Amino acid sequence: MRFDKDWPTVNPRIDKVLQNREKRSDKILQFGGGNFLRGYFDWMIQVLNEQTDFNGNIVVVKPTKRGDYEDLRLQHGLYHTTINGIKDGVLISERQLIDCISKVVHPYLAWEDFLLTAEISSIQYIVSNTTESGIKFSSADLVSQNPPHEFPAKVTRWLHHRFMFFEGAKEKGCIFLPCELIEDNGLVLQECILQYIASWNLGSDFQNWVKSNNVFCNTLVDRIVPGFPEDRRGEIYEDFGIVDQLEVSVEPYHIFVIQSPLDLNVKLPFGETDLNVVFTDDMTKYRQLKVRILNGLHTSMVPVGYLMGINEVRETIDDTVIGNFLDELLYEEILPSLDYPKDFLKSYANDILDRFRNPYIHHRLISIALNSISKFRTRVLPSLLSYHKVKKKLPNRIVFVLASYIWFYRGKTESDIIPLNDSQEVIDLFSNLWRAYHTQDIQLNQLVETVLSDEQLWEFDLMTIKGLPMLIQKYLQSFIDNDYSNGSVKKVAINM
Repeated sequence: MRFDKDWPTVNPRIDKVLQNREKRSDKILQFGGGNFLRGYFDWMIQVLNEQTDFNGNIVVVKPTKRGDYEDLRLQHGLYHTTINGIKDGVLISERQLIDCISKVVHPYLAWEDFLLTAEISSIQYIVSNTTESGIKFSSADLVSQNPPHEFPAKVTRWLHHRFMFFEGAKEKGCIFLPCELIEDNGLVLQECILQYIASWNLGSDFQNWVKSNNVFCNTLVDRIVPGFPEDRRGEIYEDFGIVDQLEVSVEPYHIFVIQSPLDLNVKLPFGETDLNVVFTDDMTKYRQLKVRILNGLHTSMVPVGYLMGINEVRETIDDTVIGNFLDELLYEEILPSLDYPKDFLKSYANDILDRFRNPYIHHRLISIALNSISKFRTRVLPSLLSYHKVKKKLPNRIVFVLASYIWFYRGKTESDIIPLNDSQEVIDLFSNLWRAYHTQDIQLNQLVETVLSDEQLWEFDLMTIKGLPMLIQKYLQSFIDNDYSNGSVKKVAINM
């Protein structure tokens, strides 16, 4: 859908911004319009437009059924990013108007409009951020569904429509830049699309066109994007003359690592800007460090901090008890599981903690908790397995985090409901297990065994790790015997 024609523009600058946007071409189809992409990739495209001749707009697609990006539509795709933090040793706070989103399309409300975007000749790039659980194949998706459920299924339908409309023209293939935090995200997405092509019998010509004329890049993204600065909600900004409901607060640091068989710097002239974009033929080092240290620590702090009554990342790091627990988890369990020079790892970890302590960033733990089980699997579980392999013993603090997640997914604290945000299957699994435990239909050891042996959750049978089930059960029993935030549970966390 295009933006409402009667949207109230209240000053000449906005009218000029919208007129200038109309002169640019739609070059990017973006699945997702949440805080991260708006404060990261879309901000980069804004810089690219301002500093180079890229001259491109973004068409945003709502990848899931829930919500409709109403605020984004009402604001005509306009919003601000505010960079808050330390840059070159100086505290900064810089606000920028982002005007590169030209359309918003909701496949669940307007399927034909979604397919029509495949007919836009100028689109060259497909960008996505559908979380770690978003890139997968499902045999339940049918070619007759409008739309099918999974993100790769929607992309397959879109590509097939484009293939048919442009009669297989080679130059109408696209470059994929998925931002999901999974290893080889571009190749995984390509494989899912090829699975749908085979499952739906879409033909060898289309299959060959996808393989030969579309480029699937592996990427790595990194920037802390906590979202709307709640303490400034209600401000009226000069750019709009109205309240900006979509302002995104971000840290100065950012990096975008792209592994591609093409020289994309010609098409995407990031090199002409001061953006931190790296083109490489091997991103192993970049990915492992970022996922295991930054994302791993983020994911580890969520259940421990939240269940202790803490709301934000910086508060968690600064808390005497939990901060010490996380320091030890980081330096004694995560870093020893990585095969890099110790001084290098320590320096990298110190920089991460400095970013977490940014006084301008209010990153809520509950925001990070989205799809926490798949995040634990990709971000933290590798450290547990590597540590166990190298040290021949369990990393107690990481195991404590895993037990805390099993407790967290009860969906409640002693005094409140936890707003779990995960797939319904995952939420139902834990809900049913805890209900069965409380009605005495199963014992605690059976609950633990069911969770740890579920290869749908972990892609691995965790019951095979010697000592892990007993240690998880021990920690869960301590949570059952005491309020999680009780001092006795804190004592467990700090005396490992």
